[in-house]
Amino acid sequence: MRGPGTPTGGPGTPTGHPDAAAGRPGPQTGRPGGGAGRPGAPPGPGVSVVVCVYTEDRWEDILAAVSSVRAQSYPALETLLVVDHNPALRDRLTREYKETDDVRVLANTGPRGLSAGRNTGIAAARGEIVAFLDDDAVAERDWLRWFAEAYADPRVMAVGGRTLPVWASGRRPDWFPEEFDWVVGCTYKGLPRGRVRVRNVLGGNASFRRSAFDAAGGFATGIGRDGDRRPLGCEETELCIRLSRARPDAVLLIDDRAVIHHRVPRAREHFAYFRSRAYAEGLSKALVARSVGADKGLESERRYTTRVLPAGVARGLRDALLARPGGAGRAGAIVAGVCAAAGGYAVGSWRARRAGTAFSVPRIDRAEAADA
Repeated sequence: MRGPGTPTGGPGTPTGHPDAAAGRPGPQTGRPGGGAGRPGAPPGPGVSVVVCVYTEDRWEDILAAVSSVRAQSYPALETLLVVDHNPALRDRLTREYKETDDVRVLANTGPRGLSAGRNTGIAAARGEIVAFLDDDAVAERDWLRWFAEAYADPRVMAVGGRTLPVWASGRRPDWFPEEFDWVVGCTYKGLPRGRVRVRNVLGGNASFRRSAFDAAGGFATGIGRDGDRRPLGCEETELCIRLSRARPDAVLLIDDRAVIHHRVPRAREHFAYFRSRAYAEGLSKALVARSVGADKGLESERRYTTRVLPAGVARGLRDALLARPGGAGRAGAIVAGVCAAAGGYAVGSWRARRAGTAFSVPRIDRAEAADA
């Protein structure tokens, strides 16, 4: 359900270098099997894949997302399509997959929005691992394989992957800085390559051990995306910080071999969206900081704004001096994005002080949610 161009948690910075021992927990041996619980399936943790959907406008995207899950080298135990208060879409998907035994169509049992949809999927999931895929993204064949391999270490509670943009225009706009690819729901420049420990994973391409939700609760409602109407985010950041507090021994990873390709429509390629999304990110960060404290809520963002972004501005200015296309635009966009996010954070902090934290953390009860 997360729309194209929606960040899945905003900037998050790794806590270790990819070559550091701390970034590679536990030995990894052998090629994992998949689909535990299916007759004849090789051993390995069962993975339930949750795809939250909300509009028929993405019908072809939804079918492509499901097809990419079905084509995995490490078979998913099931795919759960959680429909966000859209009976027509729910009925259409039910007809589409009524003859299958690996796809279930569910109705969001909570309030409208991405967080409640994910919580519905978590409650219904049968797998030991719950993975999330955006409804306008397709996963590469080994996506679940790399997730499952990481969970051989029992300390690992969450694993995210790498998300690459698919621009509707066919190419990245010259002015659009890679440091801000989180604006369009993708992995941004500044994260090191390999398998690394991080503060938070990015939710459109992520997985969690089922027990993580038992320990920390589900995704907070009232903070994340609500269709196309409220471009907020950061619910994954808040959850991961909460998880690390509930389980201080928890290891959270990003493995950039677990790749998905995320569609970016033309409407998200314009500077007006870039600026509004950066502003909304500031609003969201204010809510997170109000909930978990500024030290944790902004820990990664400080490095991002003091190291990654200045380097991006310098590259843009250098490219401008060398007459390379878009150099000045990229430098200017970084500065504008920082200013917009800072403005959103200031407004969000003021609102939070007046109204208090505007979201709640639900408990996830393992339940067999009714099929639509």
